[in-house]
Amino acid sequence: MAKNQRSYTQEFKQQIVDLHNQAGKGISELSREYGIPKGTISIWIKNLSPVQVSETETISMKEYKALQKKMKELEIENEILKKATAIFAKKQ
Repeated sequence: MAKNQRSYTQEFKQQIVDLHNQAGKGISELSREYGIPKGTISIWIKNLSPVQVSETETISMKEYKALQKKMKELEIENEILKKATAIFAKKQ
């Protein structure tokens, strides 16, 4: 791990993303102003920018990816249960 690696609070990250999304500040401008690498800001924007999931609801990309992962796990569990049900039905 790098010696100079800085840690940022979730609130600070969200403020930077909001400045980009709502105030229209560019990544280069935010990088110069706050001394944060451009790549770091890009990752924050990707993970924390809101995603419109319905007319009234938005979630962050991070939450969206977590939901996709959970949905995939549930689909796999459902397939396992279907197969188990078929096996038990044959035995009766």
